[in-house]
Amino acid sequence: MTTTAPDLADLSRRLEALTDRVELTELCDRFVRHLDQDRHSDHWLDSVFITDTHLTFPMGEFKGREGQVAFLETARKNFERTHHLSSNYDIRLDGDSARVTAHLVAVHLRRSAEPNSHFSIGGHYEAEAVRTADGWRLRTLAFDLVWNAGDPPAGGKV
Repeated sequence: MTTTAPDLADLSRRLEALTDRVELTELCDRFVRHLDQDRHSDHWLDSVFITDTHLTFPMGEFKGREGQVAFLETARKNFERTHHLSSNYDIRLDGDSARVTAHLVAVHLRRSAEPNSHFSIGGHYEAEAVRTADGWRLRTLAFDLVWNAGDPPAGGKV
């Protein structure tokens, strides 16, 4: 079997699309992993977000680096530990930008010593990612809450 130049060009495009999808999936997984494992540090923000990211959650909107830090602070002050699961990625590539829709389930513990005092949520998020010199990064992320159960944070804001 001989391979023609158009076949190689098509294979190259398909390989690039697969690579982009893997990198975008890893970006979303990295985001939720850092939320849980690096919750007391902001060092990871550059590995997930561009500087002027816009985050939208039921408890508010967070813009830019200051907003990213404020979002993390909200979680830090309300919960001692968290456990996020992200899945079912639908990725739409468009050159150096992409739309990612995914499901998210999270368990939030006020105090580790009291695991029954948890607050759980489920929903989905839609994100826009852009390719940067350092790889894919999130430009926007909007979370749509579908359900919640348990003891909500003080003030009742989810």
